Parts: sequence; structure tokens; C-alpha cells
Amino acid sequence: MGQTAIVIGATGLVGTALIKTLIEEDNFSEIKLLHRRETGFTNAKIKEYIINFEKPDSYNSYLGGDVLFSTLGSTLKKSGSKEAQYKIDYHYQFNIAKAALDSGVKKYVLVSSVGADPNSKNFYSRMKGELEESVKKLKFQQIIIMQPSILDGLRKEFRLLERIGITITRFMSWIPGIRKYRPIHANIVSKAMINSLKNSDEGIFTYKLEEIFDLAEKK
Repeated sequence: MGQTAIVIGATGLVGTALIKTLIEEDNFSEIKLLHRRETGFTNAKIKEYIINFEKPDSYNSYLGGDVLFSTLGSTLKKSGSKEAQYKIDYHYQFNIAKAALDSGVKKYVLVSSVGADPNSKNFYSRMKGELEESVKKLKFQQIIIMQPSILDGLRKEFRLLERIGITITRFMSWIPGIRKYRPIHANIVSKAMINSLKNSDEGIFTYKLEEIFDLAEKK
């Protein structure tokens, strides 16, 4: 019997890549998607649950499993305000993580961001850093945090500034100070997430960009 994966943020760039990777993984026999609306994924492994992140009673009973993959996230433009973005990127993810731990989940994999720092003056970096520090205090047997740079891949919505940033950083990736911000494809991140579970012991592990590239190549 394979493992059960729980995924939040399944329709995002990394989340979509992760689902496709999990479907191909023999180690996972069940994939639980917790989402606000139907995701459109169809596969024998997938079980989809429509939840309300504001109401724990709507998701607590679905959190039984082996690994929680947290890829949820929004943008300031899409969420409408810093307060709304913080609710999605911090509170929703932390609340689900805590509830999953209470439900017996042993392993947790979080997609964070390069530059995550709870003391940063940058709102986004500080928010990601605060989430990292909070989840590290939870008593999972294994906590894995991915800190990718700008994400590359085919999004459902077009982001002009992101595409410009990807082009610039890819062109300038030979510069040492810029190299750690070079783009990384969502497929590479998803493979690294899966491989990190196989190549990390119990404890807390944070993987930066170069380490994510390396993990994706491991078996």
C-alpha cells in the first residue's frame, strides 16, 4: 500500500506540476486535493475535497495521510491587499499544517521562497520567513522547506512582470550575485519535493536553489 499525499495549492504553478509528478510516483497511491473549488484533475489516485479555509470543520476530517504538501500562495494584485495575501500565504497554510499534524500526518513539505526572512523589510520575504519560523515549531517528524527563486513554467494567467524578470535573470545568471535568483522550472521543484522525502532523514531541512536543482536529479 502506497502513501497518501495531501496537497493544498494544487492549481498553482508548482501545485499543478506536483500533482502530475505524484500521479507518476509508485510510492503514492492516494492524492487528496483540498481546494476552494473543483480543480479539474482526474485520475484514479485523486480524491478531491472542496473546503473553506476559513472553517476548520470543513477540512479537518480530510487530513488523514502521510505527507502534507503546501504550495498555496497568492500575489498582492490577485489577493487585493497585503492583509488578504497574508491570510492566504501565512494563515491558511499554517492552520492547515497544524490541523494535519493533529490528524497524525508525519511529514510536511512547504514551498517557500528565496530570501525568506522574518526580519526582512520586504513584505513578501518577511511573510514567507514568518511562515517558515512558525511551521518549524510544529512537531512533524520531517519538515522540508523549499526556497526556489522565480518560478518558470506555463501559468494559467499571464504575468508580464514575471516573464520580464525570468528573461532578465536567465540572461544574467552567469553573474555570481544574480545566479541564486535565476529561474527554476516548476517541474524541477516538484521533482525535488518528492525526492527530498527519500533523501532527507527526520528533522528540519531547508533547501535553497542549487540544492533544489541537485535534489531533482536524485532518485
